[in-house]
Amino acid sequence: MKEALLVVNPSARGEKAKEFKEQALAKLEQFFDKVQVKETKKGGDARDFARQAARDGLDTVIVMGGDGTVNEGISGLAEEDYRPNFGFFPLGTVNDLARTLKIPLNPADAIEAFDVSKTKPLDIGKINDHYFMNVVAIGIIPEAINGVSVEEKTKFGKLAYFMSGFKNMMQSTSHDFTLTIDGQEKNLTSSTILVGLTNSIGWFETLLPDAKVDDGLLHLIYLKDGTMLQSLQALPSLVSGVSASNDNVGCLTFKEATISINDGQLATNVDGDEGDKLPVTIKILPSHLTVYVSEKA
Repeated sequence: MKEALLVVNPSARGEKAKEFKEQALAKLEQFFDKVQVKETKKGGDARDFARQAARDGLDTVIVMGGDGTVNEGISGLAEEDYRPNFGFFPLGTVNDLARTLKIPLNPADAIEAFDVSKTKPLDIGKINDHYFMNVVAIGIIPEAINGVSVEEKTKFGKLAYFMSGFKNMMQSTSHDFTLTIDGQEKNLTSSTILVGLTNSIGWFETLLPDAKVDDGLLHLIYLKDGTMLQSLQALPSLVSGVSASNDNVGCLTFKEATISINDGQLATNVDGDEGDKLPVTIKILPSHLTVYVSEKA
């Protein structure tokens, strides 16, 4: 008997998840003999539900919510020996993984397009003892994201991130970093480091055009900026996409790295949420999950 778990974050997208729960259940019942439905009540619930589903031997775990809920679902499966197939119906603000996998951003369309015959291997990242599906950001960008309040997100949506990002860029501060990348040490000065798993980061769907969800690599880019002017000069490269180093942006790939800072403390941002402070160790777990994708993927 094929059994699936549907995890719903009822507060996602202004509590609109409730509108899609029945549609999602009806769709999944076309493919599975039994579908459990669990709703999250607090942070960590989606992770715990997914972990228990793996231990119970379920065939599939589907989560419905924002990027944080998707991250929790992946994190719950990541450490298990047996890992069910994973899927999600996006209800977040950014939905970078959905963009990469060509899953419709409209929840109703994503549910309608779901098909158990369409799957793909999915790399996931590990930062210290945590997991991520999309990006680790250090510097201006995480400071901007971490500085946006829930009220600002609700009022301004994604514009809140741009407002905060512009404010932080006007106060740009570069840091001296030491990176040990696949055993080789590298020193650099930058205001921003991004480590990505996919081509889409923060609505920019071609920021890392060479990144694939199953290429077994982490993609690191950093701004070569010591001043605000140099930060601004680097922006066109970020907007157009970075596939090679140039005068304004550095680019490289790796499988495991340690990143530390030589001048104070600095927090990371992991998949849109505040993460550990430096130093951190980041590594790739290649083809660690099997994910349901859109037919277009």
